[in-house]
Amino acid sequence: MAEQDGGVLGRVQVQALAADGPAVLRGCDLEAADMAGLDLSGWRFERCSLKAAKLTQAVLEGAVFHGCRGGFANLAAARLADTVMQSCDFNNASFAEAVLTGARLEGCKLTGADLTKAGTMGLVLVETLLADARLRGVSLRRAVLVGVDFSGADLGGCDFRDAVFERCSLRDAHVTGARFEGADLRGADLGGLKMADAGKFKGAVVSRRQAADLVAQLGLLVR
Repeated sequence: MAEQDGGVLGRVQVQALAADGPAVLRGCDLEAADMAGLDLSGWRFERCSLKAAKLTQAVLEGAVFHGCRGGFANLAAARLADTVMQSCDFNNASFAEAVLTGARLEGCKLTGADLTKAGTMGLVLVETLLADARLRGVSLRRAVLVGVDFSGADLGGCDFRDAVFERCSLRDAHVTGARFEGADLRGADLGGLKMADAGKFKGAVVSRRQAADLVAQLGLLVR
């Protein structure tokens, strides 16, 4: 397995490393590098800069990203099945229509990221910031979501049926067309939810305190 410590890498250098199979990159600068369509399955990126990198349609199945910075990176339609991202910052990155089946995101920042129509079956989200992100049409059915912040996110058309929310936030999220039947929302912050949105949570489980907060928005008192 090829290894690279530091240095600025572009498409030519990455292709050369790929000739020997999966590689390990540590502290490398891949900022704005064009890696679109490359097969980087099983690669490991440690503390690398991927800011504005182009990874559209790249194959990154089983890859590991640890402590990487990838703001504004473009991973649209990339194949990220079973990929692991730990302590990474991919703010405003695009994962639109990417395949994230079986991927795990832990301790990551994806503020403003675009995950529109991404394939998310078996996706695991732990302690991840998705504030103001776009997840329109994403399915997290039966997912166990731990410490995930969806504040202000566009969750239109998302499928959260039978999902469990633990220490999560849906504050001011846009939930038009989203489905929550059977979801356990007792561990979610529903602040900012309008009564017009309440019907979209039909069939979900909420706590008595959450229910009282919703009723209070009508000016009624629960005694």
